[in-house]
Amino acid sequence: MPFKYINDAAKVAMPGDEVLVAPGIYREYVDPVHAGTEDARIIYRSEVPLGAVITGAEEINSWEKYQGNVWVCHVDNGVFGTYNPYTTFVGGDWYFAPVVRHTGAVYLNDRQLYETETLEKCIKGEVYKPSWEPEYSVYKWYTEQDGSDTVIYANFQDKDPNKEKTDINVRRNCFMPSKTGVGYITLSGFKINKAATTWAPPAAFQDGMVGPHWSKGWIIEDCEISNSKCSGISLGKYYDEENDHYFTTKHVKSPTQMERDAVCRGQYHGWLKENVGSHIVRRCHIYRCEQTGIVGRMGAVFSIIEDNHIHNINNMQQLGGAEIAGIKLHAPIDVTFRRNHIHHSTMGIWCDWQAQGTRITQNFMHDNHAPENVSVAAGAMVSQDIFVEVGHGPTLIDNNILLSKASIRMATQGVACVHNLILGAFTSVGEGTNHSVEEGSEPRYTPYHIRHRTEVAGFMTILHGDDRFYNNIFVQNYPVVKLSADHPYASDNQVVGTDMFDEYPSYDEWIK
Repeated sequence: MPFKYINDAAKVAMPGDEVLVAPGIYREYVDPVHAGTEDARIIYRSEVPLGAVITGAEEINSWEKYQGNVWVCHVDNGVFGTYNPYTTFVGGDWYFAPVVRHTGAVYLNDRQLYETETLEKCIKGEVYKPSWEPEYSVYKWYTEQDGSDTVIYANFQDKDPNKEKTDINVRRNCFMPSKTGVGYITLSGFKINKAATTWAPPAAFQDGMVGPHWSKGWIIEDCEISNSKCSGISLGKYYDEENDHYFTTKHVKSPTQMERDAVCRGQYHGWLKENVGSHIVRRCHIYRCEQTGIVGRMGAVFSIIEDNHIHNINNMQQLGGAEIAGIKLHAPIDVTFRRNHIHHSTMGIWCDWQAQGTRITQNFMHDNHAPENVSVAAGAMVSQDIFVEVGHGPTLIDNNILLSKASIRMATQGVACVHNLILGAFTSVGEGTNHSVEEGSEPRYTPYHIRHRTEVAGFMTILHGDDRFYNNIFVQNYPVVKLSADHPYASDNQVVGTDMFDEYPSYDEWIK
Protein backbone atom coordinates (compact mmCIF):
# COMPACT_ATOMS: atom_id res chain seq x y z
CA MET A 1 0.00 0.00 0.00
CA PRO A 2 1.39 3.44 -0.88
CA PHE A 3 2.08 6.04 1.76
CA LYS A 4 -0.33 8.96 1.92
CA TYR A 5 2.38 11.54 2.56
CA ILE A 6 5.89 11.94 1.15
CA ASN A 7 7.16 12.54 4.66
CA ASP A 8 5.92 9.09 5.73
CA ALA A 9 8.25 7.59 3.14
CA ALA A 10 11.03 10.00 4.15
CA LYS A 11 10.99 8.51 7.65
CA VAL A 12 11.82 5.00 6.44
CA ALA A 13 13.70 5.43 3.13
CA MET A 14 17.19 3.93 3.40
CA PRO A 15 20.28 3.98 1.13
CA GLY A 16 19.43 2.57 -2.29
CA ASP A 17 15.69 3.23 -1.99
CA GLU A 18 13.68 5.19 -4.54
CA VAL A 19 10.55 7.05 -3.44
CA LEU A 20 8.15 7.39 -6.38
CA VAL A 21 5.58 10.14 -5.85
CA ALA A 22 2.27 10.03 -7.72
CA PRO A 23 0.85 13.22 -9.27
CA GLY A 24 -1.01 15.48 -6.86
CA ILE A 25 -0.66 18.36 -4.43
CA TYR A 26 1.19 17.51 -1.23
CA ARG A 27 0.61 20.13 1.45
CA GLU A 28 3.36 19.05 3.82
CA TYR A 29 6.91 19.58 5.03
CA VAL A 30 9.19 16.72 3.99
CA ASP A 31 11.98 16.11 6.51
CA PRO A 32 14.28 13.31 5.24
CA VAL A 33 15.63 11.31 8.17
CA HIS A 34 18.22 9.00 6.61
CA ALA A 35 21.16 9.83 4.37
CA GLY A 36 22.07 7.90 1.28
CA THR A 37 25.62 6.97 0.40
CA GLU A 38 27.80 7.83 -2.57
CA ASP A 39 27.13 4.37 -4.03
CA ALA A 40 23.50 4.07 -2.89
CA ARG A 41 21.62 7.34 -3.03
CA ILE A 42 18.08 7.87 -1.75
CA ILE A 43 16.04 9.11 -4.70
CA TYR A 44 12.78 11.05 -4.47
CA ARG A 45 11.23 11.17 -7.92
CA SER A 46 7.98 12.61 -9.22
CA GLU A 47 6.40 9.76 -11.18
CA VAL A 48 5.20 12.29 -13.78
CA PRO A 49 7.68 15.13 -14.36
CA LEU A 50 6.35 18.17 -12.46
CA GLY A 51 3.22 16.20 -11.62
CA ALA A 52 3.88 16.08 -7.88
CA VAL A 53 3.61 19.45 -6.12
CA ILE A 54 5.07 20.05 -2.65
CA THR A 55 3.69 23.30 -1.33
CA GLY A 56 4.02 25.31 1.85
CA ALA A 57 0.60 26.85 1.31
CA GLU A 58 -3.00 26.11 2.23
CA GLU A 59 -6.05 27.11 0.23
CA ILE A 60 -8.43 29.69 1.68
CA ASN A 61 -12.04 29.62 0.46
CA SER A 62 -13.67 31.40 3.39
CA TRP A 63 -13.13 35.01 2.37
CA GLU A 64 -15.82 37.49 3.38
CA LYS A 65 -16.43 40.88 1.81
CA TYR A 66 -15.01 43.67 3.98
CA GLN A 67 -14.94 46.98 2.09
CA GLY A 68 -14.70 47.83 -1.58
CA ASN A 69 -12.25 45.39 -3.19
CA VAL A 70 -11.01 44.16 0.19
CA TRP A 71 -11.93 40.78 1.64
CA VAL A 72 -11.13 39.32 5.06
CA CYS A 73 -10.55 35.85 6.48
CA HIS A 74 -9.85 34.47 9.96
CA VAL A 75 -7.33 31.63 10.38
CA ASP A 76 -7.03 29.69 13.63
CA ASN A 77 -3.45 29.96 14.81
CA GLY A 78 -3.43 26.24 15.53
CA VAL A 79 -2.95 25.74 11.79
CA PHE A 80 0.58 27.15 12.06
CA GLY A 81 1.91 24.99 14.89
CA THR A 82 5.02 26.49 16.46
CA TYR A 83 5.80 28.80 13.52
CA ASN A 84 3.29 31.51 12.58
CA PRO A 85 4.43 33.36 9.45
CA TYR A 86 1.98 36.16 10.25
CA THR A 87 3.73 37.04 13.51
CA THR A 88 7.28 36.38 12.18
CA PHE A 89 9.04 39.28 10.46
CA VAL A 90 11.66 39.18 7.71
CA GLY A 91 14.89 40.60 9.08
CA GLY A 92 18.43 39.90 10.21
CA ASP A 93 22.04 40.54 9.29
CA TRP A 94 22.54 42.35 5.99
CA TYR A 95 18.80 43.07 5.68
CA PHE A 96 18.50 46.78 4.92
CA ALA A 97 14.84 47.33 4.10
CA PRO A 98 12.35 48.36 6.81
CA VAL A 99 11.44 45.40 9.02
CA VAL A 100 7.72 45.53 8.32
CA ARG A 101 7.33 42.42 6.16
CA HIS A 102 6.11 39.12 7.50
CA THR A 103 7.37 35.76 6.25
CA GLY A 104 3.73 35.03 5.47
CA ALA A 105 2.28 35.73 2.05
CA VAL A 106 -1.05 35.72 0.23
CA TYR A 107 -1.27 34.35 -3.32
CA LEU A 108 -3.88 34.98 -6.00
CA ASN A 109 -3.64 32.58 -8.94
CA ASP A 110 -0.04 31.74 -7.98
CA ARG A 111 1.07 35.37 -7.70
CA GLN A 112 2.17 36.86 -4.39
CA LEU A 113 0.31 39.97 -3.23
CA TYR A 114 2.07 43.05 -1.79
CA GLU A 115 2.04 43.47 1.98
CA THR A 116 1.05 46.81 3.51
CA GLU A 117 1.85 48.24 6.92
CA THR A 118 -1.73 49.41 7.55
CA LEU A 119 -5.24 48.34 6.68
CA GLU A 120 -5.82 51.78 5.18
CA LYS A 121 -3.05 51.23 2.60
CA CYS A 122 -4.49 47.82 1.80
CA ILE A 123 -7.88 49.39 1.11
CA LYS A 124 -6.40 52.15 -1.07
CA GLY A 125 -4.52 49.64 -3.23
CA GLU A 126 -2.10 52.17 -4.70
CA VAL A 127 0.83 51.37 -6.99
CA TYR A 128 4.06 50.48 -5.15
CA LYS A 129 6.57 52.47 -7.21
CA PRO A 130 9.74 50.40 -6.58
CA SER A 131 8.06 47.26 -7.95
CA TRP A 132 9.41 45.98 -11.26
CA GLU A 133 5.78 45.16 -12.15
CA PRO A 134 3.88 48.23 -10.91
CA GLU A 135 0.63 47.19 -12.56
CA TYR A 136 0.43 44.15 -10.29
CA SER A 137 1.44 45.98 -7.11
CA VAL A 138 -2.13 47.20 -6.52
CA TYR A 139 -2.99 43.72 -5.19
CA LYS A 140 -2.38 44.08 -1.44
CA TRP A 141 -2.71 42.28 1.88
CA TYR A 142 -2.49 43.19 5.55
CA THR A 143 -2.51 41.08 8.71
CA GLU A 144 -3.19 41.49 12.40
CA GLN A 145 -3.82 39.22 15.38
CA ASP A 146 -7.19 38.80 17.08
CA GLY A 147 -6.85 36.54 20.11
CA SER A 148 -6.14 33.04 18.81
CA ASP A 149 -6.82 34.02 15.19
CA THR A 150 -4.68 35.47 12.43
CA VAL A 151 -6.79 37.98 10.51
CA ILE A 152 -5.84 38.61 6.89
CA TYR A 153 -7.26 41.39 4.75
CA ALA A 154 -6.60 41.30 1.01
CA ASN A 155 -7.33 43.68 -1.85
CA PHE A 156 -8.09 41.42 -4.80
CA GLN A 157 -9.20 44.35 -6.99
CA ASP A 158 -12.13 43.08 -9.09
CA LYS A 159 -11.50 39.38 -8.37
CA ASP A 160 -13.69 37.17 -6.18
CA PRO A 161 -11.18 35.17 -4.08
CA ASN A 162 -13.68 32.40 -3.42
CA LYS A 163 -13.93 31.77 -7.16
CA GLU A 164 -10.23 32.21 -7.93
CA LYS A 165 -7.27 30.18 -6.68
CA THR A 166 -6.23 31.81 -3.40
CA ASP A 167 -3.88 30.47 -0.75
CA ILE A 168 -1.60 31.58 2.06
CA ASN A 169 1.78 30.16 2.99
CA VAL A 170 1.81 28.22 6.26
CA ARG A 171 4.95 26.07 6.39
CA ARG A 172 8.50 27.40 6.63
CA ASN A 173 10.10 24.77 4.35
CA CYS A 174 9.01 22.19 1.79
CA PHE A 175 11.87 19.67 1.44
CA MET A 176 14.84 20.09 3.77
CA PRO A 177 16.26 17.90 6.55
CA SER A 178 15.82 19.39 10.02
CA LYS A 179 19.23 17.99 11.00
CA THR A 180 22.60 18.34 9.28
CA GLY A 181 24.54 15.55 7.59
CA VAL A 182 21.68 13.94 5.64
CA GLY A 183 23.60 13.58 2.39
CA TYR A 184 23.43 11.84 -0.99
CA ILE A 185 19.78 12.55 -1.73
CA THR A 186 18.33 13.11 -5.21
CA LEU A 187 15.21 15.26 -5.65
CA SER A 188 13.92 14.95 -9.19
CA GLY A 189 11.00 16.39 -11.14
CA PHE A 190 8.90 18.14 -8.46
CA LYS A 191 7.06 21.42 -8.36
CA ILE A 192 7.89 23.15 -5.08
CA ASN A 193 6.38 26.45 -4.05
CA LYS A 194 5.01 28.96 -1.54
CA ALA A 195 7.00 28.44 1.65
CA ALA A 196 7.24 31.03 4.43
CA THR A 197 11.04 31.07 4.40
CA THR A 198 13.04 33.45 6.59
CA TRP A 199 15.84 35.81 5.55
CA ALA A 200 19.07 33.91 4.78
CA PRO A 201 22.09 35.87 6.12
CA PRO A 202 25.60 34.57 5.43
CA ALA A 203 26.71 34.00 9.03
CA ALA A 204 23.42 32.74 10.45
CA PHE A 205 21.26 29.77 9.43
CA GLN A 206 20.27 29.95 5.77
CA ASP A 207 16.69 29.03 5.08
CA GLY A 208 15.21 27.80 1.80
CA MET A 209 12.18 25.94 0.47
CA VAL A 210 14.56 23.18 -0.60
CA GLY A 211 18.07 22.31 0.51
CA PRO A 212 20.57 19.80 1.86
CA HIS A 213 21.10 21.61 5.20
CA TRP A 214 24.86 21.26 5.53
CA SER A 215 25.51 17.87 4.01
CA LYS A 216 27.15 16.35 0.95
CA GLY A 217 26.25 15.11 -2.48
CA TRP A 218 22.68 16.22 -3.14
CA ILE A 219 21.27 16.34 -6.67
CA ILE A 220 18.33 18.70 -7.25
CA GLU A 221 17.22 18.31 -10.85
CA ASP A 222 14.36 19.07 -13.24
CA CYS A 223 12.34 20.86 -10.56
CA GLU A 224 10.16 23.95 -10.79
CA ILE A 225 10.76 26.13 -7.73
CA SER A 226 8.76 29.31 -7.23
CA ASN A 227 7.17 31.80 -4.89
CA SER A 228 9.42 31.49 -1.87
CA LYS A 229 9.05 34.43 0.48
CA CYS A 230 12.86 34.64 0.62
CA SER A 231 15.03 31.92 -0.99
CA GLY A 232 14.18 29.02 -3.28
CA ILE A 233 17.11 26.61 -2.83
CA SER A 234 19.53 26.91 0.09
CA LEU A 235 22.89 25.18 -0.23
CA GLY A 236 24.04 27.01 2.83
CA LYS A 237 24.79 27.30 6.32
CA TYR A 238 24.33 25.37 9.54
CA TYR A 239 22.72 26.99 12.56
CA ASP A 240 25.27 28.34 15.02
CA GLU A 241 23.75 30.03 18.05
CA GLU A 242 27.05 31.72 18.88
CA ASN A 243 27.12 33.48 15.51
CA ASP A 244 23.40 33.90 14.85
CA HIS A 245 22.39 37.41 13.68
CA TYR A 246 25.33 38.72 15.66
CA PHE A 247 25.70 42.29 14.51
CA THR A 248 21.95 42.84 14.13
CA THR A 249 21.17 41.87 17.70
CA LYS A 250 24.36 42.13 19.75
CA HIS A 251 26.07 45.16 18.16
CA VAL A 252 29.49 44.05 19.36
CA LYS A 253 31.50 42.78 16.40
CA SER A 254 31.74 44.38 12.98
CA PRO A 255 29.89 42.64 10.13
CA THR A 256 33.08 41.35 8.51
CA GLN A 257 34.51 40.13 11.81
CA MET A 258 31.37 38.07 12.20
CA GLU A 259 31.96 36.65 8.71
CA ARG A 260 35.53 35.73 9.61
CA ASP A 261 34.18 34.07 12.76
CA ALA A 262 31.72 32.07 10.65
CA VAL A 263 34.51 30.78 8.41
CA CYS A 264 36.71 29.80 11.35
CA ARG A 265 33.85 28.25 13.32
CA GLY A 266 33.06 26.12 10.28
CA GLN A 267 35.81 23.72 11.37
CA TYR A 268 33.72 22.85 14.44
CA HIS A 269 30.82 22.02 12.14
CA GLY A 270 32.74 19.69 9.84
CA TRP A 271 33.44 22.11 7.01
CA LEU A 272 35.65 19.79 4.98
CA LYS A 273 35.53 18.54 1.42
CA GLU A 274 34.80 15.06 2.77
CA ASN A 275 31.63 16.21 4.59
CA VAL A 276 30.00 19.19 2.90
CA GLY A 277 29.17 20.36 -0.62
CA SER A 278 29.72 18.62 -3.96
CA HIS A 279 26.06 19.18 -4.85
CA ILE A 280 24.50 19.38 -8.32
CA VAL A 281 21.62 21.72 -9.15
CA ARG A 282 20.62 21.22 -12.77
CA ARG A 283 17.81 21.92 -15.23
CA CYS A 284 15.62 23.64 -12.63
CA HIS A 285 13.19 26.46 -13.35
CA ILE A 286 13.41 28.93 -10.46
CA TYR A 287 11.35 32.11 -10.37
CA ARG A 288 9.40 34.64 -8.29
CA CYS A 289 11.43 34.29 -5.11
CA GLU A 290 11.99 37.52 -3.24
CA GLN A 291 15.55 37.08 -1.90
CA THR A 292 17.41 34.55 -4.05
CA GLY A 293 16.79 31.70 -6.43
CA ILE A 294 19.77 29.84 -4.93
CA VAL A 295 21.62 30.92 -1.77
CA GLY A 296 24.56 29.36 0.05
CA ARG A 297 27.25 30.23 2.57
CA MET A 298 30.15 27.71 2.66
CA GLY A 299 27.86 24.72 2.07
CA ALA A 300 27.99 24.94 -1.73
CA VAL A 301 31.73 24.25 -2.10
CA PHE A 302 32.78 21.94 -4.98
CA SER A 303 29.27 22.12 -6.49
CA ILE A 304 27.97 22.38 -10.06
CA ILE A 305 25.05 24.70 -10.87
CA GLU A 306 24.13 24.18 -14.50
CA ASP A 307 21.39 24.53 -17.12
CA ASN A 308 18.97 26.34 -14.80
CA HIS A 309 16.49 29.00 -15.84
CA ILE A 310 16.30 31.65 -13.10
CA HIS A 311 14.24 34.81 -13.45
CA ASN A 312 12.04 37.40 -11.72
CA ILE A 313 13.97 37.33 -8.45
CA ASN A 314 13.23 40.23 -6.04
CA ASN A 315 10.96 41.95 -8.56
CA MET A 316 8.44 42.97 -5.89
CA GLN A 317 11.21 44.98 -4.19
CA GLN A 318 9.55 44.68 -0.80
CA LEU A 319 12.67 43.01 0.61
CA GLY A 320 16.07 44.66 0.40
CA GLY A 321 19.60 43.90 1.47
CA ALA A 322 23.01 42.57 0.57
CA GLU A 323 21.97 38.94 0.02
CA ILE A 324 19.79 39.29 -3.08
CA ALA A 325 20.52 37.75 -6.50
CA GLY A 326 19.48 35.01 -8.88
CA ILE A 327 22.35 33.01 -7.32
CA LYS A 328 24.15 34.33 -4.20
CA LEU A 329 27.00 32.22 -2.82
CA HIS A 330 29.60 32.98 -0.18
CA ALA A 331 32.77 30.90 -0.45
CA PRO A 332 32.02 29.31 -3.85
CA ILE A 333 35.29 27.34 -3.68
CA ASP A 334 35.68 25.25 -6.84
CA VAL A 335 32.05 25.94 -7.81
CA THR A 336 31.13 25.88 -11.51
CA PHE A 337 28.19 27.95 -12.77
CA ARG A 338 27.52 26.97 -16.36
CA ARG A 339 24.87 27.34 -19.04
CA ASN A 340 22.38 29.10 -16.76
CA HIS A 341 19.87 31.56 -18.17
CA ILE A 342 19.34 34.36 -15.62
CA HIS A 343 17.26 37.44 -16.32
CA HIS A 344 14.92 40.06 -14.84
CA SER A 345 16.50 39.79 -11.42
CA THR A 346 18.05 42.38 -9.14
CA MET A 347 21.37 40.68 -9.80
CA GLY A 348 22.47 37.63 -11.80
CA ILE A 349 25.31 35.75 -10.03
CA TRP A 350 26.94 37.16 -6.89
CA CYS A 351 30.07 35.45 -5.57
CA ASP A 352 30.80 37.06 -2.23
CA TRP A 353 34.01 36.24 -0.31
CA GLN A 354 36.38 33.38 -1.13
CA ALA A 355 35.67 33.00 -4.85
CA GLN A 356 38.62 30.64 -5.26
CA GLY A 357 38.75 28.12 -8.08
CA THR A 358 35.37 29.53 -9.18
CA ARG A 359 34.29 29.31 -12.82
CA ILE A 360 31.36 31.22 -14.35
CA THR A 361 31.02 29.94 -17.89
CA GLN A 362 28.58 29.84 -20.83
CA ASN A 363 25.80 31.67 -18.97
CA PHE A 364 23.24 33.86 -20.73
CA MET A 365 22.24 36.93 -18.68
CA HIS A 366 20.10 39.90 -19.56
CA ASP A 367 17.71 42.49 -18.07
CA ASN A 368 19.23 42.18 -14.62
CA HIS A 369 18.46 45.81 -13.90
CA ALA A 370 15.40 47.79 -12.89
CA PRO A 371 13.05 48.89 -15.70
CA GLU A 372 13.37 52.52 -16.79
CA ASN A 373 10.05 53.54 -15.24
CA VAL A 374 10.84 52.15 -11.78
CA SER A 375 12.36 53.96 -8.82
CA VAL A 376 14.91 51.99 -6.80
CA ALA A 377 13.67 50.77 -3.41
CA ALA A 378 15.38 51.80 -0.20
CA GLY A 379 18.18 49.41 0.60
CA ALA A 380 18.34 47.95 -2.91
CA MET A 381 21.76 47.10 -4.28
CA VAL A 382 22.94 48.23 -7.69
CA SER A 383 22.19 45.62 -10.34
CA GLN A 384 24.46 43.72 -12.71
CA ASP A 385 24.90 40.31 -14.32
CA ILE A 386 27.94 39.20 -12.27
CA PHE A 387 29.33 40.55 -8.99
CA VAL A 388 32.57 39.15 -7.58
CA GLU A 389 33.34 40.64 -4.17
CA VAL A 390 36.36 40.49 -1.85
CA GLY A 391 37.87 37.24 -3.04
CA HIS A 392 41.51 36.49 -3.72
CA GLY A 393 40.87 34.34 -6.79
CA PRO A 394 41.52 32.68 -9.05
CA THR A 395 38.10 33.29 -10.60
CA LEU A 396 37.44 32.58 -14.28
CA ILE A 397 34.57 34.31 -16.11
CA ASP A 398 34.50 32.91 -19.63
CA ASN A 399 32.27 32.45 -22.68
CA ASN A 400 29.28 34.27 -21.18
CA ILE A 401 26.76 36.50 -22.93
CA LEU A 402 26.23 39.49 -20.61
CA LEU A 403 23.59 41.90 -21.89
CA SER A 404 22.51 43.93 -18.84
CA LYS A 405 23.44 47.60 -18.30
CA ALA A 406 26.20 46.62 -15.90
CA SER A 407 27.91 43.37 -16.85
CA ILE A 408 30.49 42.75 -14.12
CA ARG A 409 30.98 44.41 -10.75
CA MET A 410 34.46 43.85 -9.38
CA ALA A 411 35.43 44.58 -5.80
CA THR A 412 38.00 41.82 -5.77
CA GLN A 413 41.22 40.55 -7.31
CA GLY A 414 42.52 37.58 -9.26
CA VAL A 415 39.82 37.53 -11.96
CA ALA A 416 40.24 36.49 -15.59
CA CYS A 417 37.56 37.53 -18.10
CA VAL A 418 37.94 35.54 -21.30
CA HIS A 419 35.85 35.17 -24.49
CA ASN A 420 32.77 37.04 -23.19
CA LEU A 421 30.26 39.13 -25.14
CA ILE A 422 29.76 42.19 -22.94
CA LEU A 423 27.11 44.88 -23.55
CA GLY A 424 27.28 46.48 -20.11
CA ALA A 425 29.88 48.32 -18.07
CA PHE A 426 32.38 47.27 -15.42
CA THR A 427 31.60 48.92 -12.10
CA SER A 428 33.21 49.38 -8.69
CA VAL A 429 36.62 48.07 -9.55
CA GLY A 430 38.06 49.72 -6.45
CA GLU A 431 40.78 52.27 -5.74
CA GLY A 432 43.71 50.88 -3.80
CA THR A 433 42.16 49.61 -0.60
CA ASN A 434 39.33 52.15 -0.34
CA HIS A 435 36.68 49.66 -1.37
CA SER A 436 38.05 47.14 1.10
CA VAL A 437 37.64 49.24 4.22
CA GLU A 438 34.39 49.46 6.13
CA GLU A 439 33.45 52.92 7.24
CA GLY A 440 34.90 53.44 10.67
CA SER A 441 36.28 49.92 10.75
CA GLU A 442 39.40 47.87 10.06
CA PRO A 443 40.70 46.86 6.60
CA ARG A 444 38.58 44.09 5.14
CA TYR A 445 40.69 41.03 5.77
CA THR A 446 39.23 37.97 4.07
CA PRO A 447 40.36 34.33 4.02
CA TYR A 448 42.02 32.33 1.31
CA HIS A 449 42.25 28.55 1.35
CA ILE A 450 44.51 25.61 0.69
CA ARG A 451 44.08 24.79 -2.99
CA HIS A 452 40.92 22.77 -3.67
CA ARG A 453 40.21 22.48 0.07
CA THR A 454 38.21 24.39 2.67
CA GLU A 455 40.96 24.72 5.27
CA VAL A 456 41.99 28.36 5.72
CA ALA A 457 45.51 29.12 4.52
CA GLY A 458 45.51 32.75 5.65
CA PHE A 459 43.81 36.16 5.69
CA MET A 460 44.62 39.25 3.66
CA THR A 461 43.08 42.53 2.55
CA ILE A 462 41.91 43.00 -1.03
CA LEU A 463 44.55 44.89 -3.03
CA HIS A 464 42.63 44.98 -6.33
CA GLY A 465 45.20 43.47 -8.65
CA ASP A 466 45.94 40.61 -11.02
CA ASP A 467 42.86 40.99 -13.24
CA ARG A 468 43.15 39.80 -16.84
CA PHE A 469 41.05 40.36 -19.95
CA TYR A 470 41.45 38.26 -23.06
CA ASN A 471 39.45 38.14 -26.31
CA ASN A 472 36.24 39.79 -25.05
CA ILE A 473 33.84 41.58 -27.39
CA PHE A 474 32.55 44.88 -25.98
CA VAL A 475 29.50 46.65 -27.38
CA GLN A 476 28.29 50.04 -26.13
CA ASN A 477 24.65 49.05 -26.13
CA TYR A 478 23.29 51.52 -23.56
CA PRO A 479 23.60 55.33 -23.56
CA VAL A 480 26.00 56.84 -21.06
CA VAL A 481 23.93 58.77 -18.51
CA LYS A 482 25.54 61.58 -16.55
CA LEU A 483 24.37 61.25 -12.96
CA SER A 484 24.20 64.07 -10.44
CA ALA A 485 26.87 64.26 -7.77
CA ASP A 486 24.41 63.29 -5.04
CA HIS A 487 23.35 60.11 -6.82
CA PRO A 488 24.53 57.04 -4.84
CA TYR A 489 26.11 55.49 -7.93
CA ALA A 490 27.38 58.65 -9.60
CA SER A 491 30.92 57.26 -9.79
CA ASP A 492 29.96 53.98 -11.45
CA ASN A 493 31.41 53.48 -14.90
CA GLN A 494 28.90 53.38 -17.72
CA VAL A 495 31.26 53.19 -20.67
CA VAL A 496 31.70 49.63 -21.91
CA GLY A 497 35.27 48.34 -22.02
CA THR A 498 38.35 48.25 -19.83
CA ASP A 499 39.41 51.90 -19.96
CA MET A 500 38.71 52.32 -16.23
CA PHE A 501 41.70 50.03 -15.65
CA ASP A 502 44.09 52.32 -17.55
CA GLU A 503 45.27 54.04 -14.38
CA TYR A 504 46.03 50.75 -12.67
CA PRO A 505 49.60 49.49 -12.51
CA SER A 506 50.91 46.76 -14.73
CA TYR A 507 51.88 43.50 -13.05
CA ASP A 508 55.55 44.48 -12.95
CA GLU A 509 54.66 47.81 -11.34
CA TRP A 510 52.20 46.21 -8.93
CA ILE A 511 54.49 43.43 -7.72
CA LYS A 512 57.15 45.99 -6.74
